[in-house]
This record gives sequence, structure tokens and C-alpha cells, in this order.
Amino acid sequence: MIKLAKKRVSGWAVFFAVMFMVGQVFTSLYLPNLTSDLVNYGVAKGDTNYIWSAGMKMLAVSVLSVIFSFGNVYLAAKTSQGLGRNLRKDIYHKVLYMSNDEFDQVGTSSLITRTTNDVVQIQNVAMMALRMMIMAPIMLVGASFMAYQKDAQLTSIFVVVIPIMIVFVGIVMYFAVPLFKAMQTKTDRLNLVFREGLTGVRVIRAFVRDKFEQNRFDDANLDYTRNARKVFSIMAVMMPVMTLIMSGTNVAIIWNGGQLIANQSMAVGNMIAFMTYAMQILMSFMMLSMVFVVVPRGQASADRIAQVLKLQSTIKPAEQPKEFSETTPSSLDFDDVLFRYQGAENPALTGVDAHVKQGQTLAIIGGTGSGKSTLINLIPRFYDVESGSVRINGLNVKDVDAQTLQEQIAMVPQKALLFKGSLRDNLRYGNPDATDDQLWHALEIAQSTDFIKDDDGLDTFVEQGGDNFSGGQKQRLAIARALVKKASVYVFDDSFSALDFKTDANLRKALLEDETVQKAVVVIVGQRVSTVADADQIIVLDEGKMVGIGTHPELKANNETYREIVESQIKQGGEMNE
Repeated sequence: MIKLAKKRVSGWAVFFAVMFMVGQVFTSLYLPNLTSDLVNYGVAKGDTNYIWSAGMKMLAVSVLSVIFSFGNVYLAAKTSQGLGRNLRKDIYHKVLYMSNDEFDQVGTSSLITRTTNDVVQIQNVAMMALRMMIMAPIMLVGASFMAYQKDAQLTSIFVVVIPIMIVFVGIVMYFAVPLFKAMQTKTDRLNLVFREGLTGVRVIRAFVRDKFEQNRFDDANLDYTRNARKVFSIMAVMMPVMTLIMSGTNVAIIWNGGQLIANQSMAVGNMIAFMTYAMQILMSFMMLSMVFVVVPRGQASADRIAQVLKLQSTIKPAEQPKEFSETTPSSLDFDDVLFRYQGAENPALTGVDAHVKQGQTLAIIGGTGSGKSTLINLIPRFYDVESGSVRINGLNVKDVDAQTLQEQIAMVPQKALLFKGSLRDNLRYGNPDATDDQLWHALEIAQSTDFIKDDDGLDTFVEQGGDNFSGGQKQRLAIARALVKKASVYVFDDSFSALDFKTDANLRKALLEDETVQKAVVVIVGQRVSTVADADQIIVLDEGKMVGIGTHPELKANNETYREIVESQIKQGGEMNE
């Protein structure tokens, strides 16, 4: 936890927070001493002047204590909140540059929990560290010394009281700390189930699985609730027991102190001060017990955050990055590519070899799970090949800086995703300097002008995830966004699946006729033969192996796997819009 905080908080803020806290503790310890003198030398002797003098001193010390307390609370809050802000920023930055392997290791729901709940736990510990962790030990030592100064005989009471408190706090910690640690894992599970329920609500309703999902959520919720109920029930015992111990201590002090006063061995003011110091000692133990309970939970959160920040990317940066030349024609090459997912025994892709030149279209077709999306994820280097190479414009993707590489690629993912805001902002996502004319041109190629003109044009508001558009409309808008970006390689990952055959054909025709696209390489992943039939080269994948490459007529004549795909899409009397 200290390592996480070390570079993310201001050293000066921590220093002055500590100084303010030390000042607050010393003023708090000095006040009972002034009260003792006021009673002993003012009230007992009827000295009004001394009472006024001591009272003014007490007022001045109290004002100082308030100032010190305010300074400490302000700096502690500023430091802890700043630590939380920096942690969230660092986690988000790390996530943005994670490879797909790291995402698979942690999981989206867990990342959300770590960025929110775990960061809050660390903020709480940081706040407590600059308040209770500093106050409690100083107050404990200082109050013990001042109590001993007032009466050495009465301090023997603490020989009995303190061991009782230590044993009690130890028992509470033994049962509570493991439960606090378990709460983070159970929060992960609860978030996972809740997130799946929200994102999959349409599927749940379509299959009438609402009762099943409700029971699944109830199980996760009940598990979390039971754990929380146990730990907070244990913690609830602490306050009444500590209050009982404090009350018993006061009774013991008054009983023994009364006898000392009766024997004139102790002044009344000293006993009043001693009782205050006794409360400060016991309160210090209570604060320490809270620290001992909260810190392990914060440490568990810190370990989970550190795990994310320490993740080593499988994508190693180029030692001497090369730059793309503007004069080099666009090209895409797969040289005997072999790829294996991390920890997998068998390769996901083997023997992929293809070479595409400027102005050509490469199509990839195959059955579900054949490795189509995996192959195109190698182009922007979301994964690294195990052997062979992927080259863009003649340069190995491993020899190019990641940002420089991805600037050369415009990609439409399998799931069309739009961001909340205006349509103009969405289309400019890959090219912030694009003009409105360029945006309309991209929309025209993507066959989207009809439904956009009917709305508010480029000022059309886009809901989160593009939920105010249909599936086909979202796909076309995602395609338009990619076309606005000037790239060497345009990748369409099954981006025509929600389009009807006529729109699909018109869109592909407009793509081929566009001057900008003609200077690039187009990669299309498709399920339908009609989508890939016009491509210059078609890669046929089967269970991760490239079993064929060629044009539509060549593959139809010579490749059994491709022929099976074609035959499976035959309608009554002919092929599907080949």
C-alpha cells in the first residue's frame, strides 16, 4: 500500500498533515492539565483572577486545537482524495494500453470493482493513516505519561484494563479481518452477475430466463449480504464492550481516586485530569483497533490494484521503432503465421500466408470458431504471433511503435459500438480534423445518409452504445467512422452481417469506387459468400488452419471447405447472390 501511495501523494502535504496532527494531540493533552490547575488553584481557593487567567489560556489552547484539527483534516482529505484520483487515472491509463491477454487475466467486472470499490478502500486507509494512525500512538504515549505525572498509584488500573482491551481487540480482529478481505472477492462476483444481467437483458427476456437470472443475482447478493452481516455484527460488539470497559475504568478511577482525595493524597483537579487522560488512553486503543481492522481490507485492495498495475504486457515495444514512409504503397502480408493464445496447448492459427497489394481486397471466411477474428486482431497487434510475421507497408508490426501502427489501420469491430454524444463527434473519433463534407462522404459510402438526414443530420444525438439506432444502422455508422480515418488498411470484422443483401452490395460497390479506399488495402471478414465473392483474394479457415486461398471461382472449383460453405448457403434453385 505504501508503494502505491509513494509516488501518488504530495510529500509536503503529508508532512504538514502530520505536523498539524502532532499540534492537535499536544493541545488536547495540555487542556486537562490546565483544567486540573484551574480546579486546584482557582476553584478550590476561590481565586477569581486565576480562574479567568486559566480560562483564557484554555480558550486559546482550544482555538489552537481547532486550527490544528482543521488543517490536518483538510490536508488528509486532500491527500487521500488525490491518491484516489491518481490511482484511478493510472488504472485507466493501464487498461487503455492492455493487450487482450491482460484483459482475459483480470476481467471487465473485476477491473470496474478495482477502479471504484478498491480505490475507495485505499482512500479510507489513507485518510485514517493521516488521522487515527498518527493520533492514536502519540495520544496513547502522551496521555499515559501525563496520567502518571498526575498520580502514579492510579495508573496501576491500566495494568488490568489494557490487557483486557488487547485480548478483546485481538479476538475481534481474528474473526473480522478474513471476512473484510472476502468482501472484495464477493463484490467482484456481485458486479459480474449484475453487469451480465444489464447487458444481456434482451436475451434474458427473449428466453424467459428472468427467474433464473434473478435467482442467480439473489445468490450472489445473499452471499455478499451474509458476509457483510457477519463482519458488521462482529464490529457492532466492539462499541458497547469498549464503552463498558471505559465505564468500568471510570468507576475504578473514581473509587480509588475518592479514597486518595479523602486521605488528602490527591487533589480534586488531578483526579479530573486523570479521568480525562484515562479516556484518551482508552480512545487511543479504540482508534488503533479500528486501524487494525480497516488496514487489512485496504491492503487486500492495494494488492488487487497493484496486480493490475504490474501486469506485464505480452506485446513488447519495438527497441528501435521504424516509421512508415508516405511514399510506400499500402500492402498487407501474412508470412506463415502461427498464433497460440496464452496458456493454450494447441495453436489458434497455423500456416496463414497471404500477400495483398494496394487497391486489393482480402476476404476471410470460415466456420464459427475457425479463427477469423483472431487473424485480424494480429493486424493492429492486439496479439503477437508466435512465429512468422505480419507486415504492413513492408514493415513488421513488431518493429513499429504501437500508436504509429494503429494510426495506419481503420478497424470496424465485430460488435458496432458508438459513444454517447453527437454523431459528428462519433464520426470524428479517428480523425478530429475531418470536415463536415468528409463526414457526409463517409456516410454516403456507408449507405447511412437516408436515416441521418431524416433526423438532425450530423448533430443527431447518439445514446450510450448507440441504443437509439438499429443493429444495421449502428454497423453502417461504425463503417462510416472508419472511412473518415485516412488509413493504409481498412479492416471490417463481420461488419456487414446486419445488412440486407442490397445494402451490403451497394456498400461494397461504393467502397471499391472510393479514391481513398483504392489507395489502401481492404480486409473483410464475412459469413456470407455474397459478401466475400468479389474480393481479390479469399482466405478459407477451418479450425485455425488456412485450408485455401484464391478468388471465388478458383476456390469454388478446387477447395472442398469453401464449396461446402457455398452449398450451405444455396437457396431453392440457386446460390445466394454470388
